[in-house]
Amino acid sequence: MDFDEPVDRRHTTSLKWDGMGRFAGADGADLLAMWVADMDFRAAPVVCDALAEMSKAGLLGYMSDLDAMRAAVAWWMKTRHDWEISDQEVLTTHGLGNALALAIGRLTEPGDGVVLFTPVYHEFAGRVNAAGRRPVEVPMSVADGRQEFDLDRAAAMLDGTERLMIVCSPQNPGGRVWSTGELEALGDFADRHGLFVLADEIHHDLVYPGHRFVPMEAVTDLGGRLLTITAPSKTFNTPGLRVGHMIVRDPALRRRLVAHLGALGIQPNMAGVVAATAAYSPDGAAWADALVTYLDGNRQLFEAGINAIPGVRAMALEATFLAWVDFSGTGMDQAEIEERVLSRARIVANPGPSFGPSGEGHMRFNLGTQRARVEKAVGRLQRAFADLQ
Repeated sequence: MDFDEPVDRRHTTSLKWDGMGRFAGADGADLLAMWVADMDFRAAPVVCDALAEMSKAGLLGYMSDLDAMRAAVAWWMKTRHDWEISDQEVLTTHGLGNALALAIGRLTEPGDGVVLFTPVYHEFAGRVNAAGRRPVEVPMSVADGRQEFDLDRAAAMLDGTERLMIVCSPQNPGGRVWSTGELEALGDFADRHGLFVLADEIHHDLVYPGHRFVPMEAVTDLGGRLLTITAPSKTFNTPGLRVGHMIVRDPALRRRLVAHLGALGIQPNMAGVVAATAAYSPDGAAWADALVTYLDGNRQLFEAGINAIPGVRAMALEATFLAWVDFSGTGMDQAEIEERVLSRARIVANPGPSFGPSGEGHMRFNLGTQRARVEKAVGRLQRAFADLQ
């Protein structure tokens, strides 16, 4: 796979590139799209080949079962993450946003509080609010340039109406890979406060050398109050196929969620199932390894270039392709930061406050693109803030 291959996604109905005008209020052929979290690479060949075979066969009727896909998910978790699960513990949804909404709707009631550690993926608060629940946004602390959970602060913010805690692992944005000790502490916190835990582990494959992802379910025991959601979409760049998974170990909780999925008529589409089954394979594993190596080069290039700008600091990524950049040292307010990034650097990135109140003074940049674009983005940002030199 040539990750440097130029890929022009404009005029392909790409949200990332064709939706920039609606998102940023700006347009132009010179704009660089570094916002929504999908990559600019073609999907893995093993996935494309499987979809081509499906199309060639021309057989698009009802599917009889999901056994092959569930087995592929279980194989992937065992071989890639040393996590033993059974095929029957894998439930299927229409992507992670759908899984998130389903879990919130089934595990909480209107008005309940949902604990979020911020800055965090903006869809969490959005789905919580849309369901009529209340986000309890707990700012994380930063020590030696790394995010950490502040569980004392979290405990002080609870009022007893909270029913669910959503954990992003690895963290988006910020790229932290949580240690076994940190995950155990989170589990103990949830247990003390009677919380269900939803672990979003969609970035689990995109971990850089020197770090190791640990599934939360593998190190905590919450007696049926923990479920994991994941998908092949971030690793294999297939979010448009809308297939996600809930991994539910506890039989009683699994029965509740199976009934909920059945009542809503949730069934996956054939293309997504074929793609997921093909992705979670030895060929898919080899492609994912090559991808992480390439992304690691992008990460190093970006961090070095951004950290050369006085008052600007990129948090060192341990995982994900989503760089979290702190501009607070420039003394600028959020509006001026955003204006310089968009109008001077001509980059569409995500404003920090959209990830929670602790995101003020920050921006998130998507590095899942060709290295030439990362180089261009770094140069533009250095020039946009050149007066700080």
